[in-house]
Amino acid sequence: MAVIAVDGPAASGKGTLAVRLAEAFGLPHLDTGLLYRAVGYHCQPDLRDAEAVALRFDPAWLANPALRGDDAAAMASKVGAVPAVRIALLRFQQAFAAQADGAVLDGRDIGTVIAPHATAKLFIDADVEVRAARRHGDLLRRGQQVSYEQVLADLIDRDARDRARTSAPLRPAPDAFVLDTTHLDITQVFAIGCAYVAARLGRADWAP
Repeated sequence: MAVIAVDGPAASGKGTLAVRLAEAFGLPHLDTGLLYRAVGYHCQPDLRDAEAVALRFDPAWLANPALRGDDAAAMASKVGAVPAVRIALLRFQQAFAAQADGAVLDGRDIGTVIAPHATAKLFIDADVEVRAARRHGDLLRRGQQVSYEQVLADLIDRDARDRARTSAPLRPAPDAFVLDTTHLDITQVFAIGCAYVAARLGRADWAP
């Protein structure tokens, strides 16, 4: 069984890398951030019901295209700071990781909490200004009119919340391979990530 954990802050490129690794190694993929987006979406406008919503989490919620929006992302960061919500969603994530052939999971605490014994652990990071530029470009391509300054402020706020929370704070696992993507494109990131994962799987001669 090969479990690949891909962690990192928003807009670092971890999601894109995780999807491509899953395709390359033939493994199922879970964007765990979608779970928190789904809980946040279903408990708007306030978070008082976040734990109750998380306890009745339905995987069918993940198909909602609204979860890909920036509003859902902001809510995800808020509900993710609620310890009871993280506990409620823990079993679902661990069950996904425990599939017979393995899996690829990306999020904030995969290598530290969800799958601390993962075969390969990557922590993807980049300067916040670069991440903001990437996110801003994505939003503009989707037709959302928002300023770069607002995107940057939102990312700084989310980073602070994710790193400071008492339950499963955002940080690299001690044995994670930390990859800074500030000056790399996705092709370069994928090549480096594949080489690391292949080596961890004992397939050093493997190439995408």
